[in-house]
Amino acid sequence: MEKDPALNVLGDPLVPCSQDPLTGFFRDGACNTCDEDHGSHTVCAIMTAEFLAFSKYVGNDLSTPMPAYGFPGLKAGDQWCLCAARFLQAHDEGCAPQVQLAATHFRALEIVSLEVLRQHARDQQ
Repeated sequence: MEKDPALNVLGDPLVPCSQDPLTGFFRDGACNTCDEDHGSHTVCAIMTAEFLAFSKYVGNDLSTPMPAYGFPGLKAGDQWCLCAARFLQAHDEGCAPQVQLAATHFRALEIVSLEVLRQHARDQQ
């Protein structure tokens, strides 16, 4: 799998999202992506209890550890490369987490507008 260029939604080099917990489609700590990343794990989101409860409710439990997959389970405050469509769904439902624009891959813009991402940006740019 060949990674897409590591650029963020601002057109700058992509910065890491999280090493602990280790995130990303490639589990490299960044929201890098490629054509094989059908979920578009491109939005660097800061987890909240509200969002984690929403995600579990809609069928993607991110808070329960799954040691067999090396997944520690997420808690409020953790940063995670979130699927762009799930972020947009949470935005539409009024419970989107904050995002780090500098760590959000430019391909997130195929699903979520920069305007929506900016509404939830922790790093206002």
